[in-house]
Amino acid sequence: MDILLQMLSYPFMIRAFIVGILVSLCAALLGVSLVLKQYSMIGDGLSHVSYGALSIAVACGVAPLKLSIPVVVLAAFFLLRMTENGVMKSDAAIAAMSASALAIGVSVTALTTGMTTDVCSYMFGSILAMTQEDVILSVILSVAVLLLFIFCYHNIFAVTFDESFSRATGVRVTFFNTMIAILTAVTIVLGMQMMGAMLISSLVIFPALTSMRLFKSFRAVVISSGILAVVCFCIGMVASYLFSTPAGASVVLVNLAAFFIFFLIQKAKELVK
Repeated sequence: MDILLQMLSYPFMIRAFIVGILVSLCAALLGVSLVLKQYSMIGDGLSHVSYGALSIAVACGVAPLKLSIPVVVLAAFFLLRMTENGVMKSDAAIAAMSASALAIGVSVTALTTGMTTDVCSYMFGSILAMTQEDVILSVILSVAVLLLFIFCYHNIFAVTFDESFSRATGVRVTFFNTMIAILTAVTIVLGMQMMGAMLISSLVIFPALTSMRLFKSFRAVVISSGILAVVCFCIGMVASYLFSTPAGASVVLVNLAAFFIFFLIQKAKELVK
């Protein structure tokens, strides 16, 4: 408790906890659908698009979030359209977009500002990168993502498991697939500053994969993923503070540990049966 109080005495730590908890929760909830639809690597692809947009924003002196959010949302929209129309397979489309965006970001940075700390923090994450304005924008958008997920829960459940049946029963499958992609894009951008382009996709993938070791129903996996994401983030932040390790890497390692714990519990239950 003393360590937590000491951490919260720093304004940047308070900002990190507020944004991190909300983004982790959003990423975990959306991650369940993405993993089940075998579309989990979209987080990795969109994070690289976000890095490219952030590099351009830094080079042009524009507020990073204000430029990167619409760019990544458009990338998510076109990525979904390409895969739905059969232009490319989803994994090929994500790989092509990811590599292209990363190359653009690195080239723009090298030609303008050089590989400065500001840009590198978006690649690997930094809790010091968030301003008060970023926190306010992140809170507003995170709450919007959570509310949309809650209100559209039943439709998201339907399109996750059976798109053909959902379309036959009148569910607007394309609309809800697009909404999931856009919400994921917004979440990825919001988490970029803390987790970095290399690690943000772990917030989407790990909680869902971990929860699926023990739970089978969609609702149970969603609830478990949300709780796990928040708990792992908080433990990761405390570990980062205690051992002076990067926040993003610490959170990912805690998520990895949670996955192995759930995996061992799953195997133990199978042996008992």
